[in-house]
Amino acid sequence: MGLSTHVLDTMHGCPAAGMKVSLYTTQGGQATLVKSFTLNQDGRNPDGPLYDNASLKAGTYRLSFDVKGYFDAKGVALPEPRFLDQVHLDFGLAHRDQHYHVPLLVSPWSYSTYRGS
Repeated sequence: MGLSTHVLDTMHGCPAAGMKVSLYTTQGGQATLVKSFTLNQDGRNPDGPLYDNASLKAGTYRLSFDVKGYFDAKGVALPEPRFLDQVHLDFGLAHRDQHYHVPLLVSPWSYSTYRGS
């Protein structure tokens, strides 16, 4: 299945529909944009996996999530500057024949992630 992501809004107990996300490849501290997208009603990329197994390469990647923009759009009143603005997850993929799922659980004050299935 390649690489996928899913975002859940833990403040409201729902998928983070409408959140903007960007995927980058990284190398030597440099990030190169691969694609940007807006999460669908299920909190997932509307086009499916970010990479399928055939196009996934071993290497390092970054997912950037626009947490501030998402909670602004939801009308959540928070002080400026926000505690969380952009959440950047840098991770490595060692096996291109495996599925890597990178979920994000997020509120205006915290986030967690893990390698999902």
